[in-house]
Amino acid sequence: MSKSTSKTTGLHPDSLLAHAGGGFDQATGAVVPPIQTATTFVRDEDYEPIGPGYIYSRDDNALYKKVEKLIADLEGGEDSRLFASGMAAVAAVARLVKPGGTILAQSGIYWGTTLFLRKYCARNNIALVEVDVSDFKAFHDEFSVTQPNLVWLEVPSNPFLKVADIQRISDLCKSAETLLTVDATAATPLILKPLSLGADLVMHSATKALNGHSDLLGGVVTTGDIDSEAWTFISEERHDAGAVLGSFEAWLLLRGLRTLALRVERMNKNALTLAKHLDAHPKVKAVLYPGLESHAQHQLAKAQMTGGYGSLMSILVNGGKDAALKVTGALDIFQRATSLGGTESLIEHRQTIEGEASGIPGDLLRLSIGIEHVDDLIGDLDQALSTL
Repeated sequence: MSKSTSKTTGLHPDSLLAHAGGGFDQATGAVVPPIQTATTFVRDEDYEPIGPGYIYSRDDNALYKKVEKLIADLEGGEDSRLFASGMAAVAAVARLVKPGGTILAQSGIYWGTTLFLRKYCARNNIALVEVDVSDFKAFHDEFSVTQPNLVWLEVPSNPFLKVADIQRISDLCKSAETLLTVDATAATPLILKPLSLGADLVMHSATKALNGHSDLLGGVVTTGDIDSEAWTFISEERHDAGAVLGSFEAWLLLRGLRTLALRVERMNKNALTLAKHLDAHPKVKAVLYPGLESHAQHQLAKAQMTGGYGSLMSILVNGGKDAALKVTGALDIFQRATSLGGTESLIEHRQTIEGEASGIPGDLLRLSIGIEHVDDLIGDLDQALSTL
């Protein structure tokens, strides 16, 4: 470890992020790390790598290692692996379960994950059980019957913003030697640390808030135990299957992470203010956001999450699907686009994107709250809702 890197040990996460994990480029003194585009590395006359540990760029990339260490530190984990997309990370974890095994997945989560798991399990003779894990009794009953090899949670869930009791579920999983993975994309590691609550793996779509600028695809998986069989598999899967992030994308991700603390602070503040405003709006039937005291799992979210409740929320609009679409069409500041976690606020009619088979009601609008001034966001939604 370089002297410059060692000085960052024990820093507050905000400072760690601002310095991109610590350390300047040792060759030039540059405060921004260079992009390494080489795919292969030279050996000496004795056929030993000139740079120890650098053979081929599918794993051997200094930027990968720098970003992975930073994210692992944020998670309170031991190691991370970057993937080419969030779904590539999901797929790597799913492949931990062998044919004949069982995956117990939370229902009502990101449709892309659900659809992949359904197709993957059907093709590979793996049983897939979906259950509302925010209802612990229902989860416990299903778990006791199925004895799954892997439990997949999404906290908070997308787009229904349900919150599962990670610690309680972890205790149950450990009693049966079941692997627990949590997708915490909507929370970020600054708000929720599933590993500290007993999860074995935590996954993020780095495309979202970790990068925060809507300009790259990426995923990441982090472990609290680098000696586990699961982590050996994940590491080999990333290397052997080759679902790696590009060097430029890794550089963009590190760039984005530098401002994560500032973005999360503003986005969380905006989201809570907006949720409270919409909760009292006569044209809004319901606001789905764990920061509201009326949310069914508010107290659990308050106990598990620190520094806020995330920047994702959903609202149910009076008047059904047609009314919801009318609202989206009248907006000026909110961009009508899918995804979440960027600096810009987005709105999405989720049923149109995912289809009726996803089970998402037609009156639901999903909002990703950005870093704009909250008064402008409130004004934009008010004028759009006034068209109903």
